[in-house]
Amino acid sequence: MTEADHSIHVGAYQFQSRLFVGTGKYRTFEEMRDAITASGSELVTVALRRVNVDNPHEPSLLDFVPQTARILPNTAGCYTVDDAMQVAYLARAAGIGTLIKLEIIGDQALLWPDPIATLQATERLAREGFTVMVYTTPDPVLAVRLEEAGAAAIMPLGSPIGSGQGVLDVSSVNLIRERVHVPVVVDAGIGSPADAALAMEQGADAVLINTAIAQAGNPVQMAAAMRLAVEAGRLGFLAGRMARRPRAEASSPSEGMVAGRVGSS
Repeated sequence: MTEADHSIHVGAYQFQSRLFVGTGKYRTFEEMRDAITASGSELVTVALRRVNVDNPHEPSLLDFVPQTARILPNTAGCYTVDDAMQVAYLARAAGIGTLIKLEIIGDQALLWPDPIATLQATERLAREGFTVMVYTTPDPVLAVRLEEAGAAAIMPLGSPIGSGQGVLDVSSVNLIRERVHVPVVVDAGIGSPADAALAMEQGADAVLINTAIAQAGNPVQMAAAMRLAVEAGRLGFLAGRMARRPRAEASSPSEGMVAGRVGSS
């Protein structure tokens, strides 16, 4: 596997790990820190509303994010373009940076992204120099429009936020990947290592996982399992799976074998 196969580029940023993780729903900051370390992730998303940026002398979850990881502030909890812009400005003013995850919710019960507001905010943020990773619906047409608007990564949901239902429409991952030139990161809904591996096997460039790790019986072990699943899924995608066949086919050749002793293992 080459360096290009291993690393992922988001705008001007490069990451060796293709597993991105969140910081919500952990029982303690210490548990969060240990799980992030076990995941090997180099990009950790943080809802800025959960961070006390006004008083840097008080304890903050940012103090527990490993130094090897970059903070990815997100606009979680925003329902309008203006709200998302304000969070982005706050992250920049606080010195966190201009790499941001854009998330604008259109339905409070479903926690489903608002496609129109998301597209509008992507255009504005990209114009102002932000590197925008966009949380969106698994819509190939919208993905193209978001890339045209300046998105540095497209982040289609696998299934509703926090549901653990996995990637409900695996074909959409390929459809989006075939149509955009920026990384495709499956975000939301992954519940198990099998889900993460499947997303990567389908061609996702990375996955972002929070709840499945934070609410596991043992978050540290689950983080390690997710790391291995992402690596396995990526290798499987690069290797290329065998073709599906309509009927059985013996794995041992019959040529040269004694009649009646042909193996099929």
